[in-house]
Amino acid sequence: MLQIAAQELEKEESRRESEKQNYLSEHCPPLHLPGSMSEVQELCKQLHAKIDAAEEEKYDMEVRVQKSTKELEDMNQKLFDLRGKFKRPPLRRVRMSADAMLKALLGSKHKVCMDLRANLKQVKKEDTEKERDLRDVGDWRKNIEEKSGMEGRKKMFETES
Repeated sequence: MLQIAAQELEKEESRRESEKQNYLSEHCPPLHLPGSMSEVQELCKQLHAKIDAAEEEKYDMEVRVQKSTKELEDMNQKLFDLRGKFKRPPLRRVRMSADAMLKALLGSKHKVCMDLRANLKQVKKEDTEKERDLRDVGDWRKNIEEKSGMEGRKKMFETES
């Protein structure tokens, strides 16, 4: 078995080598180095022309790839925008008290009373003297005249304490 496998590997290796030689003979002509300097320069010019053509083709391909990538990004953005534009159904208002909602969530086992209005505090606004004084100040010139001099300052300290 091992001998047969070794023979098959050798045959496959020789077949690959022959395919490689055939491909190189078809696509790459053998290199003939000319003897004179002018012929070498001519060969270099031909090689540089081929290199330039390959570089131009490479650049064109890169530009096409960039353009395609940009188009893909634009299409993905449009697709994302369209997904967001679907009309969503309006939500219906459900009139349910907090107690009924808790009963639905927790089940009938738990009895929880959640009367929020009973928990609210009532706050009464107290009318303090300062607020009344601020509203009843009236003309500011009279207030200044009353407070001018030592007697006015004395009144001011007496009213504060």
